[in-house]
Amino acid sequence: MSYHGAIFAGFGGQGVMLMGQVLSLAGMIDNKHVTWIPSYGPEMRGGTANCTVVIDTQSIGSPVVDQPDEVIAMNNPSLAKFEPSIRKNGILILNTSVIDQKPKRKDIHVIEVKANEIADQLGNPKVANMVILGAYIHATKAVSRSSLEQALETKLGSKKGHLVEVNMKAIDEGMKAATQ
Repeated sequence: MSYHGAIFAGFGGQGVMLMGQVLSLAGMIDNKHVTWIPSYGPEMRGGTANCTVVIDTQSIGSPVVDQPDEVIAMNNPSLAKFEPSIRKNGILILNTSVIDQKPKRKDIHVIEVKANEIADQLGNPKVANMVILGAYIHATKAVSRSSLEQALETKLGSKKGHLVEVNMKAIDEGMKAATQ
């Protein structure tokens, strides 16, 4: 499938916006058409945050996604808010380190990833978002792994370039976790 309409959602501070930005940049590196729209709750850190990313090989008619193909939920409120809107046979990726509820729908594909535990094993709890992004890439093939690495290098820049390696390890571990 060339079209991907995804919503990444969680608490502020979980790296939801960064996931969307890295994915969007990777899509551009792969010469695809991309849109990214952020949405913040009442407060940034600790409040709710989500972003919509659309990736397609053709021109994108609208950056708004009413029925996403994929939803990435990093917390319980995000699961409750976005699960009902996923299109039939869509994909729901859950961070089960934080989410303790089971999805209600049976007509979607669910991928459960203990992102925080995997990030802790890598020695950096802040990369849980990249673990989930790896699971997303494995499930959708929306962008290439090499474009993700280039996107991370660009996004993190020279000041944070030393973090590319641990972020790529997190992406790889997320890809592995999505297969189990």
